Amino acid sequence: MASLNTLRTKFGIVLSIVIALALLAFILSLKTEMGFTGNDPKVGVMNGENVNYSEYYNRYEQVKAQSGMTESDEQQSAMLANATWQSLIAEKVLDPAFEQMGLFFTNEEKMAMLSGEQFSQTLYNAFADPATGLYNVEAVNQFMTEAQTNPEVRAAYSQLLEQLRLESQLQKFAGLVKGGVNINPLEAAQGVKAANETRNGKWVVKRYAQVPDSLFTVSDSEISAYYKAHKANYKQLPSRSFSYVLFEVMPTGEDLRNLENKVTQVGEEFAAAADVKAFTRANSYGSISENYLSAAQLNGEEQAALWAGKTYGPVMQNNEWTMARALDTKMAPDSIGIRHIVLPYTETALADSLMTVLRAGGNFGELAAQYSLMTQTAVNGGEVGVMPFSAFTGEFAEKLAGVKKGDLVQIAAGDAIQLMQIYRADKPSKHVKVASITYPVEASAETRRSVHSTAGTFTVNAEKGSLEAFNAAATTAAVTPRIAKLMQGERMVRGLEDSREVARWVYGAELGDVSEIFKVGDDYVVAILTGIDDEHYTAQENVAASIRQQLLRDKKYEYIVSQAKGATLEEIAAGFEAEVADFTDAAYGAYYLSGPGLEPRLIGAIASTSETGKVSAPVKGMSGVFYFQVDEVKDAATQTVEAEQVRAQATQESFATQYALQAVQEMAEIEDLRGKYF
Repeated sequence: MASLNTLRTKFGIVLSIVIALALLAFILSLKTEMGFTGNDPKVGVMNGENVNYSEYYNRYEQVKAQSGMTESDEQQSAMLANATWQSLIAEKVLDPAFEQMGLFFTNEEKMAMLSGEQFSQTLYNAFADPATGLYNVEAVNQFMTEAQTNPEVRAAYSQLLEQLRLESQLQKFAGLVKGGVNINPLEAAQGVKAANETRNGKWVVKRYAQVPDSLFTVSDSEISAYYKAHKANYKQLPSRSFSYVLFEVMPTGEDLRNLENKVTQVGEEFAAAADVKAFTRANSYGSISENYLSAAQLNGEEQAALWAGKTYGPVMQNNEWTMARALDTKMAPDSIGIRHIVLPYTETALADSLMTVLRAGGNFGELAAQYSLMTQTAVNGGEVGVMPFSAFTGEFAEKLAGVKKGDLVQIAAGDAIQLMQIYRADKPSKHVKVASITYPVEASAETRRSVHSTAGTFTVNAEKGSLEAFNAAATTAAVTPRIAKLMQGERMVRGLEDSREVARWVYGAELGDVSEIFKVGDDYVVAILTGIDDEHYTAQENVAASIRQQLLRDKKYEYIVSQAKGATLEEIAAGFEAEVADFTDAAYGAYYLSGPGLEPRLIGAIASTSETGKVSAPVKGMSGVFYFQVDEVKDAATQTVEAEQVRAQATQESFATQYALQAVQEMAEIEDLRGKYF
């Protein structure tokens, strides 16, 4: 039967695989620690419905309990928060949409999925037999039986059914979308032509940069008209802009000298220590290897010192002071080939009996298949494979150090007894267990306090609440302000390590606010909020410059076309004061053409030309106005209509399904406002 822990591990598989979202955040502290009393702030909006703090927090705790995950690190926290947000999207966006479409989950479908008659990725991930890779219906039945009496299993079963429902509805939705996709014969024929044909010819260009801007005028009214006509191109997420300064905490020269003196002293004591293990463990920077290392795993100087029984170091390596001594040495094969039989730790009598049979010539593979608990290896006669001796620790290293080919070894470790057959043992070589002490090169506490004090002085000078005061304080402190922006839903500042607290402050700050001192990695950061943009479209003034350049390019295009003269490429080139150049192997699916560069309109125009020897109409490229002439059309005849039909159908179905799901979510106008609180 699949364990409850297995189901927890698989929780969220449908949401995380099928719903491709990038809205991440996570909980930093409990609700009572956030300073809320009676209010329940809004942390998101979906389908016009508010998602309040308490709802999000409760769902987060539910997901955490069901998945068995914790906030042990940044990645785990992000995964939890993402699963929570996706769970809410499934409930508030996808469920209503599927209901309107009539996509329901019937009891018959549920039973078909549970029985394995209808494949379910969710159930397969939870209940597949690792030994065979097959879906284990018996394990499902046992789990359902236990759910009748065990409340915890019943809750997991309920969640499993929710995942099955969503998986089924998503499959039906994808089926509906795919059913609307059809590649007709004309499209297939065009696809074959595009895949098989390439073209050679000649081209000439007049670059926009060759025409002076001063010849043209772009009015404000033209910019406004263009902005209104293309406003959909300027859709954006709400954002917050801020400036920040970074106070780097770097070791001073005195820090480096003091550290070197400290390391030298410790190195002398380390070299003289009679009890190396005790000395190493007493040092907070000390560590003892679990494995025995070979010469190949050590650098030359380290290997020479340890092999001679001497202390290695202290030496500077990778910005660290390190020293090492050998704790123990063993002569052992570099590599060992092993087969094993794994038994419960209570089966000592069985282990002894099997060893007797094996020593008498019993078939190891047959016994492994019959008795070993490790089904993954038992099906292959107990084969583990060839492993380096350095991979073994503890009792395994002790017992395997002196083995020879053909030896049988019995090892009791942990909750199992292992019977091992050695079918390969390389020539013994020296291996060493190492005790090491490593001091990172870092700033002293005194230096850190000094940098923090400088940041504190900066904060006082910048608290006037204006960007001018902030920049003036930065000049005084000899630091350079940096500009950043957080889009709605982002919770980390790009380029800043451990910047979650900075992002949270940005979302909650008022315009002109200066932050407290944040510890970011080893350094300190102070920020000022410089802009709040809650609009869903970029303001015209912010894109006016790029629109002006677009309109200027349009006018230059018309001007260049009006000035072009001649019936041949050579005549047009003469008027352009340019040279005619060759192009080769221009294909419909290409994005780049040697010479012209990244010019999709030009490539498309060339690829759609079937007539040779004729000068083309002007092509409005990205960098200039192009004219071309196709001299040769080559047909590779490698793609067939049938193959193209299959390829195009699969491609369009994939795109249609992906964008249809995105469209459902976009229609819901989802807003992620969690950054202020989490």
